[in-house]
Amino acid sequence: MAMLLSMLVGKQPRPSLHNPATILDLPMPDSWTTLKSKDKVVFVMGATGTGKSRLSVDLATRFNGEVINSDKMQVYQGLDIAANKITEEECNGVPHHLIGVLPCHADFTCTDFCDMVSEKTDDIVARQRLPIIAGGSNTYIKALIDNEVYGFRSKYECCYLWVDVSMSLLYQALSDRVDQMVDKGMVEEARKMFKPDADYSKGVLRAIGAPELDHYFRVEASADEETRARLLKEALDEVKINTCRLARRQVQKILALKNDKGWNIHRLDATNVFPKHSKKSSKAYEELVLRPSVEIISQFLNNSAILRSADAVMSTTTR
Repeated sequence: MAMLLSMLVGKQPRPSLHNPATILDLPMPDSWTTLKSKDKVVFVMGATGTGKSRLSVDLATRFNGEVINSDKMQVYQGLDIAANKITEEECNGVPHHLIGVLPCHADFTCTDFCDMVSEKTDDIVARQRLPIIAGGSNTYIKALIDNEVYGFRSKYECCYLWVDVSMSLLYQALSDRVDQMVDKGMVEEARKMFKPDADYSKGVLRAIGAPELDHYFRVEASADEETRARLLKEALDEVKINTCRLARRQVQKILALKNDKGWNIHRLDATNVFPKHSKKSSKAYEELVLRPSVEIISQFLNNSAILRSADAVMSTTTR
């Protein structure tokens, strides 16, 4: 033991007989602080429409987790359809945080995001559950991880999962999704928030689907039926184009984090999971996305308290 202390601490002053020193009195070397394992956090990344929400829910169910939203548009109230917020049914009982928590016109900066996510992550970890941070605002995620002010990297060990889909296939899926959003009432939803003096640079009105419909709303009352139909189609085509552009930017930012910043991001090729309505898509999702993700996270947690708790929950529910 004396030799170990000598190697770790170096030569120490001889203690006074009147104030005997113990190991607790010795200065702790920096190397000792790394012996304690960090708490674990999982990030689910990917372009819009690739299935991040589905994977997050499945992983949270398996690993006793809770999901923290990292999409800067979904943090606002309003435009639930246009912002593609997860529904209560899709949550499948998994707690979700930072969705629809701010008024639609509130300011929400990158600093606000980092503060809110850090606080919520601390809360989830304190309850011995696994934080799963999911969303497409990669610039905000980069700030959270790389900015030393938040100390996120020093407190947590992070595992990054990237759900990736062939861009050409994703473009078609995103175009189809806009049509589905229209069927669900996206245009009516945006119309309720329309104002002639609206500022599309603030709040939830920045979301794709609001600025593009502005001109249509301004003239629809005075235009004939043919003109209205043409203008609506043009607006929705613009929504589709801007959504595809967003997806491309998101992938570019993930590649920059992986290649330029050196983040250890695990790519999951979900291309064969699409189209979603294919009979084989469910099996493909389990084989190509869910199963590899479970294996990666199981190894990442590596007998942590969270993994033991998750195994206990799964054991109980399968009896």
